[in-house]
Amino acid sequence: MAEIGETAGGDREAVISDPVAGSWWITQQLRQAILAGRYVHGEKLPAERHFAASFGASRATIRTALNRLEAERLVIRRVGAGTFVNFRGPGDSEGIAEMTSPLELIEVRLGIEPKMVHLAVLNATGRDIDALGGAIARMEAASGDSESFTLWDEEFHQLISEATRNPLMVWVYRQINAVRMHSQWNAMKDKVLTARRIAEYNQQHLALYEAIRTRDTETAVAIITNHLLYARRQLMGAASLDERLALDSGDEHAGKDEHAGKDEHAGKDEHLSKPRGDE
Repeated sequence: MAEIGETAGGDREAVISDPVAGSWWITQQLRQAILAGRYVHGEKLPAERHFAASFGASRATIRTALNRLEAERLVIRRVGAGTFVNFRGPGDSEGIAEMTSPLELIEVRLGIEPKMVHLAVLNATGRDIDALGGAIARMEAASGDSESFTLWDEEFHQLISEATRNPLMVWVYRQINAVRMHSQWNAMKDKVLTARRIAEYNQQHLALYEAIRTRDTETAVAIITNHLLYARRQLMGAASLDERLALDSGDEHAGKDEHAGKDEHAGKDEHLSKPRGDE
């Protein structure tokens, strides 16, 4: 696939690996590129025609994606000048992401998301509800693919943060999604996100969407809390399995070493016990 485009800094690694024309998917790809620091604060993004060629989409679709990023305050669009990144990541974000385990991330989410959902129920607009409905459809369509499901799962929860109409909450949740992109989560998700569990998560997401749509605060808060507790249990189970496998592997090696040591000593004893010939 063609590169997404060039900037003053020269060639840049492509942000996507699969050309999909949907503007929501493109928005997510560009958002992740900005949050991950591939495009830095103040940097001019490639022209719409470059993005259109790289994503295999029309310029109108690219424009829609950029408009969403502008609404999220991740970019600034200047007539006649172009589109510029408007996001400063915390200086130690990479270090924090590396130090934060998937279980620790879930604990933070448990502390934040019930209140976030509460605010979304109170403040979501009709457009927010429609956007959440679209994210639900995309998650259901990606039910057999953990990579695509993760992409749309991040989008769904980010859209809930935007429905709060609280810019600080939106910013905080961007940091959470940035941590979710780290290698620790990538290593864990294939163990956790089986087809059956993805289906269960999709049922929970649909129930949460309906509670937000119908302005049922109590139900929505209960669903997101149970949703995150369920995810926490799956992560704990995967982590325990890894520990057991590591212990089993260690015991196996220890047994081999012990057996080898016994054989070595037995050989030495046998050698010493043999009668020596006449000198």
